[in-house]
Amino acid sequence: MICSRVAAVLVVVLTATATFAEETKPELITVWPGEAPSEKGDIPEEAAQPSRSNDTTIRIGNVTKPTLEIYRPTPAKNTGTAVVICPGGGYGILAYDKEGTEVAQWLQSIGITGIVLKYRVPARKGRARHDAPLEDAQRALGIVRNRASELGVDPTQIGILGFSAGGHLAATASTSYEKRTYAKLDASDEVSCRPDFALLIYPAYLVDKEDKLAAELNPTDKTPPTFIAMTEDDGVRVECALFYYLALKQAKVKAEMHLYPTGGHGYGLRPSANLISSWPARAADWLKSQGLLETR
Repeated sequence: MICSRVAAVLVVVLTATATFAEETKPELITVWPGEAPSEKGDIPEEAAQPSRSNDTTIRIGNVTKPTLEIYRPTPAKNTGTAVVICPGGGYGILAYDKEGTEVAQWLQSIGITGIVLKYRVPARKGRARHDAPLEDAQRALGIVRNRASELGVDPTQIGILGFSAGGHLAATASTSYEKRTYAKLDASDEVSCRPDFALLIYPAYLVDKEDKLAAELNPTDKTPPTFIAMTEDDGVRVECALFYYLALKQAKVKAEMHLYPTGGHGYGLRPSANLISSWPARAADWLKSQGLLETR
């Protein structure tokens, strides 16, 4: 019975995604007008990594020119909400379709502008692994907010969603927004880069081995409302979700967490027999509860 319900949810989500994806084409925006900050020209050319056995995920490595791939809903469905999506990949590569474009198409199908951030990987020498990606994320949020009218987006309804390492990036962007981590360039850097809400799906690196919150994460009562989904058997440790949620609660941030018994890590939207496959439905319920799925 449970498996049947999960399967029904997946059929609705995946069918809507596949059908709607055929109706529109994504737009591409470059994140930086020239070279990204602090680039030294020592990263090889961007390239897709070979597929693994029984997994056709598109893995992109050596990203030096970040982009935003934008999937807009039709005007009739548009809620004015936008979500910047941060794929995972251990800050080494990006699982670009499974945790990026497929998710953007799902968001598009429920009236949200889905925006895939192709951020810089791998970690740059001499810098923390999230430093360059955070610059890209801050810049991306500023671009979307600055171009909100052009994109059909409400500037007060711009969120961030991340998977695995991308979940860490989304959490970091949610707690590090008062000051840009790079020199300002233009009008996109003059508006706020604070996300209005955040969704963290099997987030990694949120706590250390002693379960202390990562130093770069400093939730306050200004941290945006947050949705978290993870499984208890996740190889990156469910404590990432547990202790970050506790930190949000202590900071009086509105947060919702869903923990599932099985499902592991790295599933994206792709179906399985595990209850975790219903996380998109729970996320949609949460977005609706926040008033983010009302058509304009």
